[in-house]
Amino acid sequence: MTEPTSRPSLFERIRARLAPNEMPSDDRGRMRMVVDSLILHLHPTKVIVTSMNWTYSWGLGGLAAMLMAILALTGVVLQNNYTPAAPQAYLDILEINSNVWFGELIRNLHHWSANLLIVVAVLHLIRVFVTGAYRPPRELNWLIGVAMLLLTLGANFTGYLLPWDQLAFWAITVGTSILSYVPLVGGWLSQLILGGPEVGANTLLNFYAMHISLIPLAIFGLMSYHFWRVRKDGGLTLPKSVDQVEEPKPERVTTIPHLVRRELIFALGWFAVLLIFAMFVPAPLEGIANPDVSPNPAKAPWYFMGLQELLLHFHPLVGAIVLPGLAVLAIFLLPFFDINLNSVGIYFRSRRGRSMTLLAMGLALAAAPLWVVLDEFVLNWSAWLPTWDTLLSNGLIPLAVIFIPLILLDEWTVKTFHADTEERVLFIATFLFTAFVVLTIVGIFFRGPGMSLYWPWAMPAAH
Repeated sequence: MTEPTSRPSLFERIRARLAPNEMPSDDRGRMRMVVDSLILHLHPTKVIVTSMNWTYSWGLGGLAAMLMAILALTGVVLQNNYTPAAPQAYLDILEINSNVWFGELIRNLHHWSANLLIVVAVLHLIRVFVTGAYRPPRELNWLIGVAMLLLTLGANFTGYLLPWDQLAFWAITVGTSILSYVPLVGGWLSQLILGGPEVGANTLLNFYAMHISLIPLAIFGLMSYHFWRVRKDGGLTLPKSVDQVEEPKPERVTTIPHLVRRELIFALGWFAVLLIFAMFVPAPLEGIANPDVSPNPAKAPWYFMGLQELLLHFHPLVGAIVLPGLAVLAIFLLPFFDINLNSVGIYFRSRRGRSMTLLAMGLALAAAPLWVVLDEFVLNWSAWLPTWDTLLSNGLIPLAVIFIPLILLDEWTVKTFHADTEERVLFIATFLFTAFVVLTIVGIFFRGPGMSLYWPWAMPAAH
């Protein structure tokens, strides 16, 4: 009876494939072989030359991964010097800024990397959208990417409270108030996340637990699968020119050193920029949280200011639940009703698509501020319909006033430009996203005391 043989290790399998003179004989050579093997687990052995053009992918996926690595490393340092208990949390932040070696720089780097990650993740999804790279067989990776964006927002939101200062306390108070508008389970969900009826010590502990464990584990798990799916689905979609036919056998080069060298230069450049920025721009920190003193205005974090702006114009159920819910659902379902594979890899689908995208942006840049001003100073649905339920007068009616012009606009693009399905999706998505960006900018820069519209440059200087 023969004894079962153990499975050879990775190192032994590699050695068996190599000729004797190819096997590294020193520790440095073995280390390089391991690093090369790790790189080739993330990348194919060869890549198409045109797929390495910066102007196609912009390196946004790699930049997001680098930012996640920075957040993980700096987060470990901060975690070792932090106590998730009020008011000690605030005192620990002061201690980190004052007495921990490079503590303030590490905190600044962590804060700005987290904010930049939101921007990069959104831009990455936009790049995938405008090149049609979410279509089969990549639809699963699109869903994973959207889920990672939502988790990134959750990571930023939970981390926002951890300094336990006035800015964080009241921003989270405003942000979590949206949960109470969820039908049926809103009150229960709010109590569960806050650990009580309002933001307090239990909220800080809950947010800390989610920030350092649940959300990062989910992000890194999905990110690993995301990278694997990119390779499984054939890598990046090939960049194509509208005027040229794709070559039957595109030129390929080895990943090492051609692609790796570009990625290294890109990563070092961005890290240098981020490091310099963190040196000169400190992460915000106000006085210790005081539940009895509310700032005026009390604003949500900047990435939720678009939602807070919607709440000023719609009934809370519509502005906080219905509209965001429909938007997220539409983004998730996008690969299943826009499945034309002919324009995959072409920015904005076609020449006509580019023109329609610019037109949609222009219309949104004009219509969104106009609607904000009219709704602020002219339209008052509740006053015009005082006997109606506010869900109708300030929710469904304004919603219809917005959706009906959108439907007419969609029909206009078909009649005027003879737009097909993918161009119509591109046009409407561009219009709505641009309008949401405008609402976010209005909320951040043009909302003053009482959340009233104001012109910041016309405000008298404080004495």
